[in-house]
Amino acid sequence: MIDTLEAVGLPELLEKAALQTRVDRKYMLPLPDAMALLPRLDPRTRVLEIDGARAFRYESVYFDTPDLASFRLAAHRRRRRFKIRTRLYVESALCWLEVKTEGGRGGTVKNRLPYHPGDHATVAPGWSFVTGVLGDRGLTLAPTLVTRYRRCTLLNPAGDSRATIDTDLRWEAPDGRGLRLPGVAVVETKTGSAACQVDRLLWAHGHRPVSISKYATGLAALRPELPAGPWRRTLRRHFSQRTNP
Repeated sequence: MIDTLEAVGLPELLEKAALQTRVDRKYMLPLPDAMALLPRLDPRTRVLEIDGARAFRYESVYFDTPDLASFRLAAHRRRRRFKIRTRLYVESALCWLEVKTEGGRGGTVKNRLPYHPGDHATVAPGWSFVTGVLGDRGLTLAPTLVTRYRRCTLLNPAGDSRATIDTDLRWEAPDGRGLRLPGVAVVETKTGSAACQVDRLLWAHGHRPVSISKYATGLAALRPELPAGPWRRTLRRHFSQRTNP
């Protein structure tokens, strides 16, 4: 089904639905259920295509303090939460340094800086950018988790929202511990505020948003001693089928 949709290029996608300030809704569902949704999409939905490809490998390196301040702020639902990562688009070798913070009414604000792919495992070259966003020059940051997955991006027919489907999900910690979820997909909708067509389609088939953060939930799965309150149901329901890399 994905091959029958009209393509959209990256510049147009970013122009129409960049949504750096946005509301994210995330869903975890069995991979067959996610694939079964594709034929039900509005046929005017468009799919991101770059150089003939419609699915792309992503690799993100997350950074945190020695006491895991970013993780713990999320685990305890504190205000002024933040997340710092580099994101590498493997096929194109493009890389960004991203700092995500909480916006108003639960929204997410993402600030990002073009980054050299060779620096994706360190924040040192982008330190002034990170501190400029967070306003805290006393942070000590180190790589805490690497996530890898394959993503397909869909543009809503109205052009005001987008959705992503992530598969082949993998996590790896610096100490070598890792896990995979080969039979699970993460679907994420990114809208200004109102639900989009993909949200309504998922709801109609019994899927509801879940609490998941690729960083925090993955780290909690790898390190059971950490607090995992917001993601306990997600971990119990979806991470039970985990496998080692």
